[in-house]
Amino acid sequence: MDNSMMTGSELKESETSTSGVVKNRLPNLTKVQMFMMTFGYFGTQVAFSMQTGSMGRIFQTIGADPNNLGFFFILPPLAGMIMQPLVGYFSDKTWLPKLGRRMPYLIGGSVVSFIVMLMLPNAGSLGFGFGSAAALWFGAVTVLFMDLAANVSQQPFKMIIPDMANETQSNSLWSMQNVWGSLGSLVAFVFPFLLTALGVANTAPRGEVPMSVKISFYASAIILALSAFFTIKNVKEYTPEEMAKYHNISAAEQNEKSSIVNVLKSAPKVFWLLGIVEFFVWFAIPYMWTYSTGALAENIWHVTDPSTAGYQAAGNWFGIVQAVYSIVAIIVGLFFARLTKKTRRPAYTVSMILGGIGFLMIAFGTTKLSSIIAFALFGVAWIALITIPFTILTNALDGKHDGIVLGLFNCFICIPQIVASSISFLILPALGGSMAHMFIVAAIAFFIAGFAIWMVRDEI
Repeated sequence: MDNSMMTGSELKESETSTSGVVKNRLPNLTKVQMFMMTFGYFGTQVAFSMQTGSMGRIFQTIGADPNNLGFFFILPPLAGMIMQPLVGYFSDKTWLPKLGRRMPYLIGGSVVSFIVMLMLPNAGSLGFGFGSAAALWFGAVTVLFMDLAANVSQQPFKMIIPDMANETQSNSLWSMQNVWGSLGSLVAFVFPFLLTALGVANTAPRGEVPMSVKISFYASAIILALSAFFTIKNVKEYTPEEMAKYHNISAAEQNEKSSIVNVLKSAPKVFWLLGIVEFFVWFAIPYMWTYSTGALAENIWHVTDPSTAGYQAAGNWFGIVQAVYSIVAIIVGLFFARLTKKTRRPAYTVSMILGGIGFLMIAFGTTKLSSIIAFALFGVAWIALITIPFTILTNALDGKHDGIVLGLFNCFICIPQIVASSISFLILPALGGSMAHMFIVAAIAFFIAGFAIWMVRDEI
């Protein structure tokens, strides 16, 4: 899409912040442009959610010790810490006439993700043996490549928002993007359940992943490829000349070579304060990804053996309750698109408190109904935590190094995941080996994050 599609009223410029400082002259985007910029995130989240929602189930199925599950969840955030800052750093300096600055990285990440999505569910089908080091290492390395590629393919969607959106539209774009992302997660989460309902096998020989999960991964890979193609074909990024004009950047500033260290030194205060908030949020999230299937199996089906039908039924049910939280996130996300400076932080606090209550219900609930309510509450927290901090940060950026700043901000998401996964080796045994009780720790972290947001000033 190009600027010729805009009407005169849509070319209205946004030049000043609330403090009166000239920030940018980005034109308002049309609704069609906003759709094109955000819709493709649907496919990346189908693939990413299929992986995160199934990892705990896959690794326990092929023989991983529950006490060691945290090891496998160190790899994804480690990949994010490496790849997202690099993608931001290099894409800030990239421009290919027919592809743009962010889209080349979407192509590369999507191709690798597609290949790995076909490999990951076969970790237990290559004759390595149940619980063997070879099977677990194959799965771990496959997950590492999946996350390296997923981080590369997700970043372009995040970076084109500060590239192309003015302050009046950034909140709507983040909300729209995450509504599409939640819809993608919904599709991923219900795949195994629907396939099982259609008669596809949901159990397999000991150590192998059920066919319902395998086919779900294959379908997700195809959706990822189609959505990436759609975005690359339809999103027209601003040229370097347009970027300089709209962001009030001189030619010298645009060509300035700044190291990552210098970018960090000049990062706005909001960047660092949001990092504290993100630490507590993303300390909790890995425990939801890692231990939900085990917690549901433990509390509702009263089983702990991954080879049992009850445990695999809990794995499918985890997909259903994740679908519940995705639906709630979609609905709430439509309202969050209307949040303002005055309402963003209160909405975040309330959302995180509700999410923490949901985690406590997972820890102690013993019925399917309680788990549905719990994940519905988490859905409110989920759309808040993936929308509001990014809106606040985007409005504090100046257009000079937006890609690298967003990439570095991802470290505040990755580091707490690594910390949480590392100390899970100590926390889980201390809680009697109960996966359900790990959600007590997650709830406390959410409560802290909900109040920590008040350290951050929301300027726009």
